[in-house]
Amino acid sequence: MAILYPSSPPALPTSAPATRVAIIGGGASGVLTAVNLLTAPGGAGLAVTIHEASGIVGRGIAYGTSDPRHLLNVRARHMSAWPDVPSDLLEWAARTGRDADPQGFLPRADYAAYLQDTLASVADHRLTVRAGRVDDVVPLPGGGYEIHTVDTRSTADSVILAYGNQEPRALLVDGDTLPPAPWHLANPWELSALHLLPGDSTAVIVGTGLTAIDTAITFLEEHPGRRVVMTSRHGMLPHAHVGQQSTAWVTPAPAGPLTADGLAEHYRRQVAAADAQGVDWRAVVDGLRRQTQALWQGLDLDERRRFLAVHARHWEVRRHRMAPEVAARLEGYQAEGRLSVLSGGVTRVVDRGSRCEVHLGGLGAPVPADALVNCTGPSTDITRSGDPLLLALRERGLATPDPLHLGLATTTDGQLVDPQGLPVAGLYAVGPPRKGVLWESTAIPEIRTQAAEVARAHVTAGRR
Repeated sequence: MAILYPSSPPALPTSAPATRVAIIGGGASGVLTAVNLLTAPGGAGLAVTIHEASGIVGRGIAYGTSDPRHLLNVRARHMSAWPDVPSDLLEWAARTGRDADPQGFLPRADYAAYLQDTLASVADHRLTVRAGRVDDVVPLPGGGYEIHTVDTRSTADSVILAYGNQEPRALLVDGDTLPPAPWHLANPWELSALHLLPGDSTAVIVGTGLTAIDTAITFLEEHPGRRVVMTSRHGMLPHAHVGQQSTAWVTPAPAGPLTADGLAEHYRRQVAAADAQGVDWRAVVDGLRRQTQALWQGLDLDERRRFLAVHARHWEVRRHRMAPEVAARLEGYQAEGRLSVLSGGVTRVVDRGSRCEVHLGGLGAPVPADALVNCTGPSTDITRSGDPLLLALRERGLATPDPLHLGLATTTDGQLVDPQGLPVAGLYAVGPPRKGVLWESTAIPEIRTQAAEVARAHVTAGRR
């Protein structure tokens, strides 16, 4: 559904809104933030502008796919835009003729349509959507900020960074960045070249996460003669959700000082206790998820580093699970011999012109490939980002990385922190940029909570 919003500030009532809020990014994080600002009790004095590069809100990277085989990795009953109305997505699905199974997994494209409709349902004269990529945010002498795109300038009293995930980190082979080549597809979200390959072609996908799975499904479904080799250091695919899961497990908080190894042992003990009562381990993961942010913040910096080095991947494949239908597809491809999943990663790549030879750890013979696709995941280190906005924010001293370089340094309520550790007035982040502070910061339940908190902060600030 195409939704049109004003592209320039609309005519406002005589009592014009007192606080202008700029949201940078129009994907899920940006839309949920806008929805909360526009509906916040006491927020009638907020005017909201979403700056989205494409001009199309609701899609972003996560929900921009048009392939109906790309499914949400969270059940529909947990994906409402409104935490206090958990049935909202299901009611929308029923109204629009889509599958309304609360235990089901909707196509990602459907969720983009839901976000668009949700924003449209609350949009009024206070909302503006501007197309164009923001490349600078400049503090103004009297307070507030000037927002720069290539073609425009606008002002805001506060800015919320809701840009979602960054582009993929560069693919490293033997410590060196893999150079451009016709067969090297560096961005898994820009795969037009992949679709043009012959029906008997082979793709090596570096990465075994959810993005890699979506890429493999699309590539293999287009032609029955195609083959995919997926590889990563551990070679671990995400686990699958069970078809129906209703049993809950209340996971107690661990006792004593928190350590990474202690948390892993606590998880194992809880899984054993649940299993003894006939409860699936997934219920334990879901129970722990509610405590994840507090547990992460309870670890000191060294323990967080150990968690990342030793335990993170094992947790992630259990926490970020794939839909049962997706798992069944992968099993079918493997049974047909069209999909292989290998550990070890890429150790060497030989350029053969329009093709390449990929050497994989633990595999003797190289794999001749028509494409090498980088699905290693989004870059989180803003010091290595080529994004003009992040470069500008750092140069102006308005942003700095968190200590683990998982995103931006922020306060616990999302306000950006400068290199001296001081909060930056009127500058906030929502969603993936806060992963270093919160760890659990990329899924809809957490993002909608952050959006509500930022909206409340703006209402409170407007009353001062």
